[in-house]
Amino acid sequence: MLSVYDGFFSGGARIVHSDVVLGLMEGGQHHRVLSIHGEVHREATRQRMEDDACYRSLTATGVGVTSLGRVLPASGDPAIFTGPELAETARAMAGADVILSLKEQPLALLNQAGLPRRPVVVCLHRSDPENQGSSLADLKAAIADGTVAACVCCAESTRAAYEAAGIPSDLLHVIPNGVDLLRFRPDPARRLALRTDLGIEHPAPVVVYAARYDAMKNVPLFLRAAAAWLRRTPNGHVLMCGAGMTAANPALDADIAAALGPDRRRLHLLGVRRDMETVYAGADVVALTSTWGEAAPLCLIEGMMCGAVPVTTDVGDSAAIVAGRGIVTAPDPDTIAAAWTAAVTDRAAYAPALAASRELFSRTRMIASYAALMDRLHTAVPTAGRTP
Repeated sequence: MLSVYDGFFSGGARIVHSDVVLGLMEGGQHHRVLSIHGEVHREATRQRMEDDACYRSLTATGVGVTSLGRVLPASGDPAIFTGPELAETARAMAGADVILSLKEQPLALLNQAGLPRRPVVVCLHRSDPENQGSSLADLKAAIADGTVAACVCCAESTRAAYEAAGIPSDLLHVIPNGVDLLRFRPDPARRLALRTDLGIEHPAPVVVYAARYDAMKNVPLFLRAAAAWLRRTPNGHVLMCGAGMTAANPALDADIAAALGPDRRRLHLLGVRRDMETVYAGADVVALTSTWGEAAPLCLIEGMMCGAVPVTTDVGDSAAIVAGRGIVTAPDPDTIAAAWTAAVTDRAAYAPALAASRELFSRTRMIASYAALMDRLHTAVPTAGRTP
């Protein structure tokens, strides 16, 4: 199988998809990855493919990863591909039985005339298909052409949104996100290590926010809630992780100044971390304040599995994910701050529900579902994968 990525950059969809590839490899399938971009500049962060944690995990396990070498943002039309780029893509596709497209964006490449015809599975990770530029049109064109064999939705909200946007329901399959339960688990040693590293006293309450700096995440709302909570909680600390969550991002700096003013002593900007299991284990609350676009936010699942109580706005499948395990709030700073306080106070009471839900959010369950779908598709279209 061949997976096609728009690029390697920080984000939950790439983490989930790369983990699926690794899991399917463990089950005996052979996988390769083609990335359209070799370097991406976004969220005020330069992100090179070779530096990415997903790239390193894939290549360390023997997955072949190649790139067309593009840089994003590009100076020309991103939908126009050169002869050498199409030749490289054709070579990558030629040996595959099935193509997995990480989100819709790679379809601009896969829809190009003259490429080998292979059944394509499009992996969808958002709940706002109309807000993806030309990607929805590219998806509909690939379906009309008969190329798309299935669409995997990571959430029920994704399935509903794409069905409402005109994607045939029989193509839409829901496989909820899952995480490695051996990695993401409550861990007192990691909890102590993180707090010691950041100079946070062991009993102090900690809220973690793991997101890239993007409008859909509503960072200003989060910071207003953080300001309200820190005023009420003299020993509280707030951690911000993800692409663009650093002092080098002038837009974030302006947001912080507007919300908190000059006192930032208990706000920790951690940027992109490769040890999120440690960050979550050190926290009491995992927070999400997104306004749109989310489907099954990975931060909520990873945080819960490490023992942090999830507090989220009602976006995508977030309410279903945290039902009985955390708190859903209105998008109001004071309401969110009060919910964080309640989550810290009641953390021990949430622990049994979080522990009981571990199998529901298991990576093993997710990968088994992907493997079953791939097997069904390969059986149903045994010749389609080899048609020139």
